[in-house]
Formats: sequence, C-alpha cells, structure tokens
Amino acid sequence: MKIRLTLVFSTLVFTAFAARPVEEFKTSAGVLKITPIQHASFMIEAGGQVIHVDPAQGNYDGLPPADLILITDIHGDHMAPKVIEKVRKSGTVIIAPPAVAKTVTEATVMRNGETKKVGAWTIEAVPMYNLKRGPSAGQLYHDKGRGNGYILTYGGMRFYIAGDTEGTPEMRALKNIDVAFIPMNLPFTMPPEEAAEAVRAFHPRIVCPYHYRGSDPKAFEKALAGSGIDVRIHDWYY
Repeated sequence: MKIRLTLVFSTLVFTAFAARPVEEFKTSAGVLKITPIQHASFMIEAGGQVIHVDPAQGNYDGLPPADLILITDIHGDHMAPKVIEKVRKSGTVIIAPPAVAKTVTEATVMRNGETKKVGAWTIEAVPMYNLKRGPSAGQLYHDKGRGNGYILTYGGMRFYIAGDTEGTPEMRALKNIDVAFIPMNLPFTMPPEEAAEAVRAFHPRIVCPYHYRGSDPKAFEKALAGSGIDVRIHDWYY
C-alpha cells in the first residue's frame, strides 16, 4: 500500500547574499527542501543529498554542489555549461535526455518512459513537448521525445517537474502527484489558464508555478479556484 503523506509547512530562508524562498515538505525519509533559483532552475535538498534542476540562470553563490543534476532540455534557460561546471563536484551524477547529452557528454541518458534509481531517489523521465506552438507553421518549439519532464519519488512523495511543455495527454494522465512544478509562459509553453486546465485533469495535491516569466501566476491561481488544489506561488525572479 502506498502511504500518502501530508505537506506541512513552508518558510523563507534568509542568507547573507540573498533572500531565497524555500518550500519544505515532510516525507517519511525526513524533510525535503526546494529552493527556487530562477525561472526553471531550482535546488532540492533531502537526506544530505543535493539535486540541481536545470542549472542555467540565477545566483548560485553560496549554494552547495550537486550530488545529482537533472536537465530537461537543450535551451539556454535549462542548461548552461558554465553553471553545470560550477555546481558539479567529483561524483556528481548528471541525468539528461539524448539531445542534451550531445553537449553534456558525461550525462547519463534517460529517454521518455524510462525509470532510474539514484540513491534514495526514483526518477521517471516523462514526455514534455508542444502540441501546437512553434516558431512557424509545421514546427514546434519542443518536439516530442527531445526533452524530459521528471517525476522524482522520495520518502513516499512524488514530485513532478514538467519542463517546457503544454498540457499534453501524458501530463493529464499522471496519477498520485503530490507536488507539481508547471510552466506558463508564451510563446514557448502555455498561458496560465491553459496550464490550470491541464492541472485540473491530473489533480496534484500542491502545484507550484515556475518558468512563468512574462505571465501572471495569480491568473493561474484564480483559474484553479475551487479545485481543492493548493497553489504555492513563489518569486522565481528575485
């Protein structure tokens, strides 16, 4: 039987170099912390391990190096080689889709639909792609299979990192997601109202808007009113 756990609190952590919003969750394996860095980049800490997701933008000064790096896509707001070098250390595991591994050659490749265990983390690579939006007729900003979203399972909780995507059938079919990170910016992903419609379909317990430069996350929150989904808005552009 899968044990469903309750998220208990959030806080704001202040450091000498910046005020960083930190969301904290209690899992069966202890507290898990999520720190937004900027746009699509954030850090996860749990059990003495550090994960950097899409190290690309923002201020990394003073942050601990990664035991694990997850990269979703090839675009510059999701991977920056100089930042990857800054946050990695000896023994860092890098997981990325095949398109990223052409640049980050030491990455362990995961494809859509694959699952991998790294320490206490179970990682599922899920599709992220555009359904209709692209730079010109017949083209998409993100083709199916090029990038990965990820579902991380830790301490009985499931965290969904959507990456650059629209509300795909695969997203809508997700089950038992505790916390979802959902993008909403045009023209590359989807507007807040469309994101909310997709989120209603798979109904995570908590959803955190991210990757929302140029969009209003409050509009997303409004569109989810009455859904029973807890919307947590943080400043990803501090």
